[in-house]
Amino acid sequence: MQRVSNCILRINNHVLMLKKPSRGWYVAPGGKMEAGENIKDSAVREFREETGLTVDNPELRGSFTFVMRDEQVTKQEWMMFTFYSTDYTGDLLEVSEEGQLEWVPVDEVLNKPMAEGDRFIFKHILESDEQIYGTFVYTTDFKLIDQDLDPSRPE
Repeated sequence: MQRVSNCILRINNHVLMLKKPSRGWYVAPGGKMEAGENIKDSAVREFREETGLTVDNPELRGSFTFVMRDEQVTKQEWMMFTFYSTDYTGDLLEVSEEGQLEWVPVDEVLNKPMAEGDRFIFKHILESDEQIYGTFVYTTDFKLIDQDLDPSRPE
């Protein structure tokens, strides 16, 4: 099972997001954990590699399982650990190898194109200090078909 970590950085009512070139979807900067690496170190390292910035005092805010299914057959499964920070050091990269970096106003974050599961994650983490845990099930073409969140998403 692949493990990934990322971090939502919120500064002056803006969130630093990364627009991935493959789908044009926005994500929180992050990536694959290295063997033996702890989740916090991975989030800080990946964020720095993708943005040039070092997040200070990141707090774990979410742990998620993602499942990709074709019919009823699981084709891929991974875990993601999402951190949150309101402080950083360093200088933003002019160009990221991973995509386009953009400071997005908080009230526009949920309007950006992204995976539906990511929309739930951003909404919760930007509105609550409470940790969230969940499982998202997608088709192999990234259509969300099921989710189970704790705490449950208010309708």
